[in-house]
Amino acid sequence: QLQLVESGGGLVQPGGSLRLSCAASGFTLEDYAIGWFRQAPGKEREGVSCISSSGGSINYVDSVKGRFTISRDNAKNTVYLQMNSLKLEDTAVYYCAVRRYVCSTVGFTSWGQGTQVTVSS
Repeated sequence: QLQLVESGGGLVQPGGSLRLSCAASGFTLEDYAIGWFRQAPGKEREGVSCISSSGGSINYVDSVKGRFTISRDNAKNTVYLQMNSLKLEDTAVYYCAVRRYVCSTVGFTSWGQGTQVTVSS
């Protein structure tokens, strides 16, 4: 059974850091692009970052460029999102999702349950 499990969320002060993990089970990630998404209360879900299956293509939403870094470890079947210099507006539930090979704004077929990130002083 294909499953994605996010972890690493929590409460952090502005300027702090968190590393989110997305662990896959029931399949191998190496043929999949992985996207990180977030949804804040009362807002639509937005794409945060995506890494292609090869790792050769990475993109970020403008609001996190220079602060967040996506990476993947196929040996561990896990993708990470390193989040630095966190801001209040980064508060959201963060989800990972997969689609075949390349990043896109659509076509993500499997989703994790989400992990809460709260940035607050």
